[in-house]
Amino acid sequence: MEGELLGKKQLSPPNRRRWCRCSTTTVTLLLFLVTNTTSILLSSGAGASVVRRYEPATVRLWDDSAALLADLNATRSALESSRVELAGLHARLGTATALLQTLLAEARGGDDQQKEEAPVAGTGWWKRELAGELKLAVGNATAGEAALGHACGRFQDELERYMDYKPGGECPSDAALEHLLMRGGCEPLPRRRCRPRSPAGYVEPAPLPKSLWSMPPDASVVWDAYHPCRNYSCMASRGLGFDLRGRREKGMWTRDDGALAYSVDTALAAKPNGTVRIGLDIGGGGGTFAARMRERGVTVATATTNAGAPFGSFVASRGLVPLHVGPARRLPFFEGTLDVVHAGRELTGGWMVPGDGVALEFALFDVYRVLRPGGLFWLDHFVFPGTQLNSTYAPMLHRVGFKRLRWNAGQKPDGGVEKNEWYLSALLQKPMT
Repeated sequence: MEGELLGKKQLSPPNRRRWCRCSTTTVTLLLFLVTNTTSILLSSGAGASVVRRYEPATVRLWDDSAALLADLNATRSALESSRVELAGLHARLGTATALLQTLLAEARGGDDQQKEEAPVAGTGWWKRELAGELKLAVGNATAGEAALGHACGRFQDELERYMDYKPGGECPSDAALEHLLMRGGCEPLPRRRCRPRSPAGYVEPAPLPKSLWSMPPDASVVWDAYHPCRNYSCMASRGLGFDLRGRREKGMWTRDDGALAYSVDTALAAKPNGTVRIGLDIGGGGGTFAARMRERGVTVATATTNAGAPFGSFVASRGLVPLHVGPARRLPFFEGTLDVVHAGRELTGGWMVPGDGVALEFALFDVYRVLRPGGLFWLDHFVFPGTQLNSTYAPMLHRVGFKRLRWNAGQKPDGGVEKNEWYLSALLQKPMT
């Protein structure tokens, strides 16, 4: 009987299911259209008004042709008004129909999309079975607990190796692996139930303010991950910002040359005395910028990673705050809280943004987010191709919304001339409103 009703052709099970789904959707749409039409007409009063306007008029005898003409004009005006109102109702009904179709499409595709994004074994971007410590640390995404980020899917071997340890024992000496994962965007890393090894012969750090410019003891670091260096003297000889006795570190941000080099005193003078209190130094290396600000009563966290050197331990030994933040991660601060953010050469091609203009714009908007109204963004020796200042970077900073307080650009020496590389230093401000 069913085959006869369908044109004497029996539907296959998949086609029958598809036909049922289409029929259900069609019925839902029709019910929605009828309900919306009725409710719109009743709620707006248009139906009643249209009926009234189209009621048969009482036949009257007119003695005055002028009165008859006036009545005809009034009737024509009423009809035109009704047409306009009906057109508006039709448009509203079309909008409601389109909204319903969108909601139905989302309802059909929502479950499939959720399945694709969930880090479940054998589906989506994570192709393996979560097991052992990795499964315990990551948890079940559908239960609202911690889940893996999409970038971790590119480093499944490395992440499983990172989480392969003896629970309750000593953590593997794998700082290089940790850095690889963070630079690849696989962060925040899962927590581990193991204890990092403490340095042999550890000694207490020097007290403040002496610690700001004292070389930390070598026994404050486990050096396994930093071959061939096994002490800070070796690190200092490599020009990584660890030579606190040298002239270069001692002189940084103390002199303003009126061009690219700004001093901390010049930058702080842009705001009322004492209103710059807390801030962030992006890619701050050994923490010298934070030390300069600390001398002036400003607390600055130094965002860094242990990229080939124990930067975090070095910053902490100086009595400053190291912040372990990897590339392109959202800055871990509340909106509108920081008085100053300092960033420079490491903002592109290094610590934070891998030379991608789009990624840089995301980073700049995040800097804008964490600054308070009136907060300062100090762009310090930012490196860029000389042809892109006016075509790319200046318009980008304008789109973000910063106000210029100071702006200096100059060609980069020591190899930059051949490559047409330039520096940009700027003191920018987030508007008060």
